[in-house]
Amino acid sequence: MPDAPQTPDPAPAAPANALSRLLQTRDWLMADGATGTNLFNMGLASGEPPELWNIDHPDRIRSLYRGAVEAGSDIFLTNSFGANASRLKLHNAQGRVAELNRRAAELGREIADAAGRPVVVAGSMGPTGDIFAPMGTLTHDVAVEMFHEQAEALKAGGADVLWVETISAPEEFRAAAEAARLAAMPWCGTMSFDTAGRTMMGVTSAQLAALVEKLPNPPIAYGANCGVGASDLLRSVLGFAAAGSERPVIAKGNAGIPKYHDGHIHYDGTPELMADYAVLARDAGATIIGGCCGTMPVHLRAMRAALENRPRGPRPTLEEISARLGPFSSSSDGTGGEEGAARERRGRRRS
Repeated sequence: MPDAPQTPDPAPAAPANALSRLLQTRDWLMADGATGTNLFNMGLASGEPPELWNIDHPDRIRSLYRGAVEAGSDIFLTNSFGANASRLKLHNAQGRVAELNRRAAELGREIADAAGRPVVVAGSMGPTGDIFAPMGTLTHDVAVEMFHEQAEALKAGGADVLWVETISAPEEFRAAAEAARLAAMPWCGTMSFDTAGRTMMGVTSAQLAALVEKLPNPPIAYGANCGVGASDLLRSVLGFAAAGSERPVIAKGNAGIPKYHDGHIHYDGTPELMADYAVLARDAGATIIGGCCGTMPVHLRAMRAALENRPRGPRPTLEEISARLGPFSSSSDGTGGEEGAARERRGRRRS
């Protein structure tokens, strides 16, 4: 009898989410820049919650998203950083979590779907602003509940992935991971290393790398955002690389150092400096590269051009980073001694 026909092996399953699909086709992706800086330039008042603009000024939020996409971003974050119940309670808007997050993602979906190329809508979830017990009153269950409420609304609005950012406490990182699992959403997570290489609650880059791999629901990518300046952030990226993780690393550094001028905060990073930062971040081991506070479309365009046109180089040294981007804010990277001990602090907004 002739041999029975062989059943071909099934084709490998395609990645289930837009970010993973992009990561399979590219060796770097560019994220967006600041939310607060760009919205302040559109008229946001100091102390005004930008999330209310999702309802009150949707065209300005569309403009924020469109500016990032037109500058070359492959990923942009929704205007929902502070849209959890705890932070919205400061503005008597804690009952609007679902409305504000869903609309933030819906507006993002409009812009991404009109881009003419794959663009990922990342649902931004910042810290609750509360401190975990026993130093504070926040519990794991309450944090999970707040993040889950936000995650479900971002999912309903069409976000491709959740983007947990500017976290300081490992407990809050774990709670956000659990919320992403409950919402059945892929997620990414970054911490802010701004106290001699540590977060304000004492976490080092090496400790975050270890934490990520122990989570039952690990993120697609992890890394650092905000912090002090581009030099310090890249030192954290080198710390992730030294930990040996093969998970994609995120670098979202500030556009220089903030300066107070004429009653306003300005960041001194030029487009040229941010172009250097983007290339150094890529060469240091980052896969997803964007900007944080002070980063505007003019910076993003320079970053995109540099990433496309400058050849990949060897992993930069600390000396090269400081020579090109400016000195580090401290002599320590947070991995030795007691420098950068944990301090209580409310989470910062991505501005």
